[in-house]
Amino acid sequence: MSFVIPAEWAPHKAMWLGFPSHADLWKDDLPAAQAEVAALARALAGPGGEHVKLMTGHPDGEAAARVMLGDVAGIEIVPGLFGDIWLRDTGPIFSGGRAHGFRFNGWGGKYDLEHDDTVAAQIAEAAGVPLTRHDFILEGGAVDHDGAGTVLTTGQCLLNANRNPGWTDAKAQAALAESLGAKKLLWLGQGLRNDHTDGHVDNLARFVAPATVVCPVAWGRGDPNADAYDDAARRLGGMTDATGAKLKVIRIPSPGWIDGEEGPIPASHMNFLIANTAVIVPIYAEQPGKFAVEMLKQLFPDRAVIGLPSLAILTGGGSFHCITQQEPA
Repeated sequence: MSFVIPAEWAPHKAMWLGFPSHADLWKDDLPAAQAEVAALARALAGPGGEHVKLMTGHPDGEAAARVMLGDVAGIEIVPGLFGDIWLRDTGPIFSGGRAHGFRFNGWGGKYDLEHDDTVAAQIAEAAGVPLTRHDFILEGGAVDHDGAGTVLTTGQCLLNANRNPGWTDAKAQAALAESLGAKKLLWLGQGLRNDHTDGHVDNLARFVAPATVVCPVAWGRGDPNADAYDDAARRLGGMTDATGAKLKVIRIPSPGWIDGEEGPIPASHMNFLIANTAVIVPIYAEQPGKFAVEMLKQLFPDRAVIGLPSLAILTGGGSFHCITQQEPA
């Protein structure tokens, strides 16, 4: 059977969204993180035109979600079990009425949380679609799709020995061709500094249209990822997609240095989410956030482009794209 993974801008049947549910993980950040996810859910169900399937991972999270969002039209609360909210990585990748599930090892053994390795099966069952299991480690945030078989990824993550020891670019290409219909892999290098995902591409570069990719440009002096951004742009500028078309590369301001407890945290406007009728952009600092929203408006003239705060979610290690997974129509 020949298939490819649809582009994120293709129509969605539903948008899965993880809701922060574990006080022992989020600690003092839990109320703010829940409020940010609730705002995202409302935006998706409203201007985003999505049927939101809000997955909770603990009875306390379910109770909080029902208080905050239980009466909002377009939001369905789905009780489940997960270690944490990163459904892009623990959930399945959908295509052609099927869900594709992969082995999950906590981003190279960093965070081994109970139930995370069962999320793909839970979502497939709740969606009412068969699950095809693939016997290698892959997180959804490590790959980005153009809908025609071109897949963006980074060598730092996909070829990391803490995922699939012994993988080469050829072995990765073969595995993704069989499992995701990939026709061509486009290899970037290093991801963001202090990113525990080992360089997920959804923080570095994203398809926004056929043969069109966005990646950041450094904002302000001392941007910790300036070299990684420039390297990604340089590589992309010399690439073609699976059809042979040369890529158009558009650079969007990064958030700059966003301070954390142990240095800069991996804040990225690339972690935007393309919904049916909107694009939701994570905002970490006011001025670069405004520029990012304005530039994305030019790229998505038929969708509302909405910036929402994501600093509390980022304390957990990711943002809007990381906590969602689209279910294609």
